[in-house]
Amino acid sequence: MKKIKIPKNRIRKLKTFSLGNKSFELQSLNSQNKKLIDLCSNDYFGLSRDKDLIKAAYEISNLEGIGSGSSRFITGSRPIHKLLETELAKWIDQEKVLLFPSGFQANIAAIQALANRNSIVIADKLIHNSLLVGVKASQAKLVRFSHNNLKDLEDKIIKSNPTKNSILVVVESLYSMEGSIAPLREITEICKKNSVQLLVDEAHAIGILGSEGRGLSFNCRSDITMITGTFGKAFGSGGAFLASNSEIGEYIIQTSGAFRYTTALAPPLAAGALEGLKKILANKEWGNDLLSSAKIWKDEIIKNFSFPVQGDSHILSIIVGQEEKAIYLQKYLEENGFLAIAIRPPTVPVGQSRIRITIRRNLDFNLLQNFIAVLKKFK
Repeated sequence: MKKIKIPKNRIRKLKTFSLGNKSFELQSLNSQNKKLIDLCSNDYFGLSRDKDLIKAAYEISNLEGIGSGSSRFITGSRPIHKLLETELAKWIDQEKVLLFPSGFQANIAAIQALANRNSIVIADKLIHNSLLVGVKASQAKLVRFSHNNLKDLEDKIIKSNPTKNSILVVVESLYSMEGSIAPLREITEICKKNSVQLLVDEAHAIGILGSEGRGLSFNCRSDITMITGTFGKAFGSGGAFLASNSEIGEYIIQTSGAFRYTTALAPPLAAGALEGLKKILANKEWGNDLLSSAKIWKDEIIKNFSFPVQGDSHILSIIVGQEEKAIYLQKYLEENGFLAIAIRPPTVPVGQSRIRITIRRNLDFNLLQNFIAVLKKFK
């Protein structure tokens, strides 16, 4: 049996799989193959295992098949795609929503739609790698501003001369490794005052934060050029979307290779995302409840553990500092029944390695107490 070495902090359990007539084994820290309590999934509401989402995905699979089989412009479009786009647009009050197979792909398409080699993109220093790849693909000039620093943002805009140059500001509403929330109202005001475009990635906020979970962009949506979001987190499914006005949406349809030349989102994922949306609509308290729970977790960890804890939301980062110590803490937690992955450079800056945990709807108070008891014994 051929063994494939996987980085030790990547794999949850020992698993095997077959490819042709060969069998492969994935190596793991978890040599006893025991079950672990997952503290790092982005399945914030636990909907990926919800029976109604599974049923919706199964039923559409029987009707439409597992995959869409082609791009949206050939035979890939299904009624479920249009229904999801329509319902999502209505919910977040946007004129046009377009579906993508992944958030990475959607972010690349978003940047390429709003910037080109004659543009300047002014981006928060902590934006996701997919957005940086999008800037590179657009050939725009990249300028970075200090994380959530409004003065630095405006200084960078003014220095870039918005009266002569096409400028796009790029931020996330909720940063996935920091758990920090962008001051979107102030950012939109700065962009509006200087007549520059604004792209907001809502991947980790949509479904949870903002008015009835409609994202932090919702209350200032008229001043935002485009929003991106994903279904692989709060919605419990997979895939992603762009939301904008009709004019920009039509431009993407006509020009975006990332939209035109890819196999359409799998029908079961679209059906699952639509069912996830229905669940979120029917349980408007989930987002606030999750944030309340996250505050309890944060307060308890700060009270009982020596390392600093960051995060203003359901994403919490225990800042360990040294990469080796973060890996050691991950291993220690795994040995004690918890899966919490060490996040290291280049994902985070050197010297800021961390254990990132995500608070989810199905994590109860007794579990928190067990986690705290384990943390207290860490040397």
